Amino acid sequence: MSIYKRGRTWWYQFEFQGSLIRESSGLTNKEAARRAEGVRHTALRESRAGVTRQLRVPLFSKAADDYLKAKQGDWAPKTAIIERTNLAHLHPVFAGKLLTDIVPVEVAAYRDGRLSAGAAPKTVSLELGTLRAVLIYHDLDATWRTIRKKIKLGKAKNIGRVITALEQTALLRECLASRSRSLYVAVMLALETCMRYSEIRLLQWRQVDLVRSILTVGKSKTDAGEGRVIPLTAAAAQVLTFWAERFPQRKPNHYVFPSEHYGQGGVVYDTDSTQPLTTWKEAWEGAKARAGVECRFHDLRHTACTRLLDAGVSHPIVAEIMGWATSTAIRMIKEVYGHIGLEAKQRAMQAAENFSEPLRVPTKSYTIEKKQDASIQ
Repeated sequence: MSIYKRGRTWWYQFEFQGSLIRESSGLTNKEAARRAEGVRHTALRESRAGVTRQLRVPLFSKAADDYLKAKQGDWAPKTAIIERTNLAHLHPVFAGKLLTDIVPVEVAAYRDGRLSAGAAPKTVSLELGTLRAVLIYHDLDATWRTIRKKIKLGKAKNIGRVITALEQTALLRECLASRSRSLYVAVMLALETCMRYSEIRLLQWRQVDLVRSILTVGKSKTDAGEGRVIPLTAAAAQVLTFWAERFPQRKPNHYVFPSEHYGQGGVVYDTDSTQPLTTWKEAWEGAKARAGVECRFHDLRHTACTRLLDAGVSHPIVAEIMGWATSTAIRMIKEVYGHIGLEAKQRAMQAAENFSEPLRVPTKSYTIEKKQDASIQ
């Protein structure tokens, strides 16, 4: 018996009764795939001998434990934490139940109870996603389909919001007054480049070309986002030039927003340009509160994207700047970043009207023709 990898999935291959068995385990973990190979081989031998075994459905607690052990080797550390947290919430409700005994009404009650307790819709959606994964891992796709069919468990869409011009002015004013000297620069970059929070935080000087006025994104959430080149607006170039002057000894591998601490009176100390700033959370929340603006840092990206769309920038170019794959761009614009304003829609309709004007039948002639038709009748 042997196992080998195709893409990210492990396959197994062995001979049985003179026949070559070559099948996908459906797993990305090598050890789990090896166990699946053994189970398959045993099942074939027992089937050949006329032995039938009744499948034993595990309790949710055991099933969840098996799921974690099999999958955690494939997960990033953050994903593993999220899955364990989700299971910790699911466990009190479903731990003592057989997987096949989990019914739609109980899942709906769990969902409603979590929402009533103040859990965010997105959090509950992630927890139900883990429940789904446990069921499917144990080949109970049909059980999940029944649950999914009976109750609405749609994925919560986090559309976000676009801040107004007045909100932006107030927010930037308070960011400029913040103890964190880098907060204003970071917020300006988010509004002028459509970059994500982590893309900005981890930016290095080697990625900034002030002569050509461009910026190259480093590590990103998506493959399409990594390495994308963003032209800097005049405002973005100006603020980055101002910021660069504060670091005359900067090197290409230094972080644009270095780790540093603040003392009384806003005195900066312990600046380490070889390490990135940990977070703007406290400074950001304070600036929002003083400005009276309720939004997330990610809403700055929504705002920047919407302004591109309102300005008539084509979808492929917006996708390039945002760091989206072409195949997902339209869906993202329509379902998540679709804050296209009325003025932009009016301009679009006016453009269509201007284009069609020479093709239209003159209104006067059309009226005469209609009257003639009426007289004939």
